[in-house]
Amino acid sequence: MRHLSFSGEEIIDTISMVRAAKLDIRTITIGVSLFDCVDADCDTLCNNIFNKITHKVRDLSKVSASLSQEFGVPIVNNRIAVTPVSLIAGKSTPDEMVKIAQTLDRIADVLKVDFIGGFSAHVEKGFTEGDRSLLAALPQALASTKRVCASVNIGSTRAGINMDAVAQMGEIIVKTAALTANEGSIGCAKLVVFCNAVEDNPFMAGAFHGVSEGDCVVSVGVSGPGVVLRAIQEARGADFGELAAIIRQTAFRITRAGELVGRTAAARLGIPFGIVDLSLAPTPVEGDSVARILEEIGVEHVGGHGTTAALAMLNDAVKKGGSMASSNVGGLSGAFIPVSEDEGMIEAAANGYITIDKLEAMTSVCSVGLDMVVVPGDTPPQTLSAIIADEAAIGMINKKTTAVRIIPAAGKKVGDWVEYGGLLGKAPVMPVNRSSAERLIGRGGRIPAPLSALTN
Repeated sequence: MRHLSFSGEEIIDTISMVRAAKLDIRTITIGVSLFDCVDADCDTLCNNIFNKITHKVRDLSKVSASLSQEFGVPIVNNRIAVTPVSLIAGKSTPDEMVKIAQTLDRIADVLKVDFIGGFSAHVEKGFTEGDRSLLAALPQALASTKRVCASVNIGSTRAGINMDAVAQMGEIIVKTAALTANEGSIGCAKLVVFCNAVEDNPFMAGAFHGVSEGDCVVSVGVSGPGVVLRAIQEARGADFGELAAIIRQTAFRITRAGELVGRTAAARLGIPFGIVDLSLAPTPVEGDSVARILEEIGVEHVGGHGTTAALAMLNDAVKKGGSMASSNVGGLSGAFIPVSEDEGMIEAAANGYITIDKLEAMTSVCSVGLDMVVVPGDTPPQTLSAIIADEAAIGMINKKTTAVRIIPAAGKKVGDWVEYGGLLGKAPVMPVNRSSAERLIGRGGRIPAPLSALTN
């Protein structure tokens, strides 16, 4: 494979972005296939998983630390993504699925990685016995582990939306919230429900190692809201055409920085390089907020009228700039708007400027969907399922990835706060529409795929 060369000027530019505008590498994620670990005996399967991952990923933390020091770029998280567990543990019972999750958690602890994703199932068209076991195990698996992340794909443009799975996910989220009530229902922060999930996403909680990927691959996720914000601030008075050009140029620079780190990490780990995901992933730190970018574009408060238009322009410009910088752009590569993880979003939610309805509208033009939204603990599971269905419909019709990571915080009501710390941040409890969705969700079945799916 031909390796791209990076000039000294680009390296200096990367250091400048780090020092002046909070650029960081959000994650180095190693994806590992578990297909060769399959065994009908659960203990043997767990041993195979433990041995393979600890061998393949043994140097990640060391290489990550050395790169961070060498390039002066903060590398916030080291992560692992594995083959969706329902695909390699089809004969496992729910209790055995929990044991597999605990094995993954032990691996993450031994390797000193922050998260391990892929306790996942794809049920957009129906359920296998492995899918059913994994779904049944989800609440206990998430409650009994610290670093395991889970995802369930319940819809796609090609298959439609599995409304039986949607109904089940509402119940699973409520159970997970109850089992982790003493920690602000944090188990739900490690569970995401997808439509059109992608196979090469390095970001949690939705990372898994797709079936079309090789045996092992290194991908990076870049976080550059501060860099984009600084560029926009320096271009006051620019019209939208000029602003889009500035964002494209900035995304180009961010992507090149991410690829520099990713390719160097892959070479030192002896693992093929996968993709750079240039998503603008915020943190609760001031100056590292997607919401503040939208306000700098001209929205008085994020959530106000015009927010969706500003976000659409931002997301499109980021993708265009990144795709020009690298042929290995992948994942989601847009703008994330997690409420609890973005200090501007937190402020807007606390002051009532942004609501779940407005977030839903915004997710029609950006990456993923309703992310890290905290709602009252007594929210009915059918309401959660209906929220999931709405987001899935946006993804299905628009041929894009959408997702829901929602937390019905046990014992909390509107106006209360939940604090998780670290990248997960904190958030006010937001109101939901209290009209019943019970009859809608009770119908079950599958919403058929749209006509646009017939592209063969």
